[in-house]
Amino acid sequence: MTCTHFNSSARSHVLLIVPMRSSIPLLTMALCLAPAPLRAATFEVTAYGAKGDGKTVDTAAIQKAIDAAAKAGNGVVTFHPGVYLSGALFLKSRTELRLHEGVEIRGVQLLAAYPIMQTRVAGIEMPWPSALINVYEQSHVKIGGKGVVDGDGKIWWDKYWRMRREEYEPKGLRWAVDYDCRRPRLIQVYKSTDVDLQGLTLKRPGFWTVHICYSQRVTVDGLVIRANIDGRGPSTDGVDIDSSSDVLVSHCDIENNDDAICLKAGRDADGLRVNRPTEKVRIYDNTVRAGAAGVTIGSETSGGIRDIEVKGLMVLSPVPAGILFKSASTRGGTIENIDISNVTTVGVATPVSITLNWNPSYSYARLPEGIKDMPAYWRVLTEVVPPALGLPHFRKIKISGLKSTGAQRAFAVSSYADSPLVDFEFKDIEIEAKTAGTIANAQGWKMEDMRIKTADGSTLTVK
Repeated sequence: MTCTHFNSSARSHVLLIVPMRSSIPLLTMALCLAPAPLRAATFEVTAYGAKGDGKTVDTAAIQKAIDAAAKAGNGVVTFHPGVYLSGALFLKSRTELRLHEGVEIRGVQLLAAYPIMQTRVAGIEMPWPSALINVYEQSHVKIGGKGVVDGDGKIWWDKYWRMRREEYEPKGLRWAVDYDCRRPRLIQVYKSTDVDLQGLTLKRPGFWTVHICYSQRVTVDGLVIRANIDGRGPSTDGVDIDSSSDVLVSHCDIENNDDAICLKAGRDADGLRVNRPTEKVRIYDNTVRAGAAGVTIGSETSGGIRDIEVKGLMVLSPVPAGILFKSASTRGGTIENIDISNVTTVGVATPVSITLNWNPSYSYARLPEGIKDMPAYWRVLTEVVPPALGLPHFRKIKISGLKSTGAQRAFAVSSYADSPLVDFEFKDIEIEAKTAGTIANAQGWKMEDMRIKTADGSTLTVK
């Protein structure tokens, strides 16, 4: 029997030669008759004028290759090894951006290279510079490989610190600088579906590293995030999942200067208006080496966060918190059905930290007297009516299999008397710490197999 596949531009064909007296199993014949898979067409960026020499700005050439891949359908954009300077790039539906080892896309340090677009930033819908790589209202997009995406972000970090220290903090506007100081994110997935980010090394974002907003069915796997090269960039979050659903974050190795893996759902009046939850998120087998916490819920909780599973998390010093829940009295939202298991922390100051009065100078937008003209996004930060709508509610949280060594305090937990932390379950918890810490305004907590060893002999009480 001879079985040959060949392709034409329209369809796959099969040449089947069968001896007259041959007996061929039906499965074998079926395999022969099956159409051969079509290989995706590749679009190499140098064919569209990209240089990759670390000097030429290749934005237009790379975008041409992306557009050609999208026009062909299921196209793969590829690169020869090199450093490709670029401003904002926009992936299209049914395309793949493939960065092999030796390929680096490096962001240019010019704000005009990142067009202003409608998005959400730190819980507020507002215009903001686009990211270096954008999946904006698209579907079936893949970005992967062993290459590097580098935001070269120190210029934006320095700008932020200068504005905050010299202009905003002296005026009592510390909360506003995060919104007024525009900085490009590294990768944005916005109002998109079926997106895969795999294997890349991500460096020096100007702002957040990966922002997944208003999106569904997104996979983030095997990323290496190194945000603290050249310093410690402000707000260089690792992976932010923002009012999105069906998201998987797995096998990532993160070193940054703020929340490493963070779940968000809008802030204050604007977040309550949008009222869109983050839900059905799985966070598996990740390592956090630097940042604010291993996994963070909040502080943007307004639309609610629910049905979350965290399993297999390693958190290392100098990260200050292992598991961090944070919100504020103006955020609102219900956070429920969170299952966190198999977490190990080493040298982390507080393995379990919960605060619903987080960072007041940032969380509460208070206008100094005499300000009449203000951006629209300032106003939605200063009005939550009625005030009771701003209280967040945390309930039905399970934490098990937590192992911690070298901690300063085992627990730092507080809420409001009129919004207690309800129905938390702890099981198989083993913590070595200097002191036990405190738990305040908790209701219906269950603790089983708790082994907390403290240097000062203190014990944990739930109030």
